[in-house]
Amino acid sequence: MRSVGWDFRCRSRKARLPNSGLVAADTCWSGRIFTYRDERRLFALISIIIVTALVALLQIGAQRSKSESPISVVATSLLSAAESAVTLSIDGVRAGAAAVVALPQLERDNARLRSDNTALVAENARLHELAAQYAAEAGVRVWVDLYHGIDARVIGFPPENESRAVTIDRGANAGVHRDDGVVASGGVVGRIASVGPFSSTVVLMSDYTSRIPAVVRRGRWWGIARGNLGSVRMEFIPQDAVLKVGDVVVTGEGRSFHSGVPIGTILRTERGDATLYQTAIVTPAVDLGALDRVVVIPR
Repeated sequence: MRSVGWDFRCRSRKARLPNSGLVAADTCWSGRIFTYRDERRLFALISIIIVTALVALLQIGAQRSKSESPISVVATSLLSAAESAVTLSIDGVRAGAAAVVALPQLERDNARLRSDNTALVAENARLHELAAQYAAEAGVRVWVDLYHGIDARVIGFPPENESRAVTIDRGANAGVHRDDGVVASGGVVGRIASVGPFSSTVVLMSDYTSRIPAVVRRGRWWGIARGNLGSVRMEFIPQDAVLKVGDVVVTGEGRSFHSGVPIGTILRTERGDATLYQTAIVTPAVDLGALDRVVVIPR
């Protein structure tokens, strides 16, 4: 490609030779004397000269004002940034290397901590169970001391659920007899229905076959507490008895219980105009679905 520039073509000129009458031949200078490439080089050179002059002026101005040169400030900042980047890179490499070296030890420590955590969970569960057992034992201790009762634990219930009954881990060898009363920390549970050498069956007071002499504590009104599955019906209460919701019902002196053992509280009453008695629906004082520690009261 041809460079475009300024071409100065020659013009014919005749030169007279000194001390002679001869005329010299035409002389001509022809060709490209300046191009765009040369122009770019010239501009670059001029730019360098201008930048150098500006830098020199800045340096001179800074020296005269006895202040830090902007060039030095920029250079220092760039150098600091570079040093920081290098330092961060080195620290990252060192940290990564340290992590790789420490990885086996970290894995061992992690396994040990998992093992310790499993042991602590098991120990915590054991302590909770011991605390629950202690609370249950403390709750029935009053009945043991008051009636010289036999401490027992509930160990089962009939799977067919043909009756409301549970099995306890005390039998004839421990002094348990048929028709002995059974209580928990809150009050009446039921009575012994059958006795084996090492276990016994307890019919709960919510069973249809259960009958317990009962007394409304506030007015001393008598009746019979009969099982009704989830609740207890206190029947044959005189019509003139002024019953209130929340009245406490306790045992009367009978074959299985001494008087004064809590049966439950009155939930509501039922009465008819043509009958001589009224009935109270009683909520049991003991949660019969969550029995653990009980006490057998000998007759």
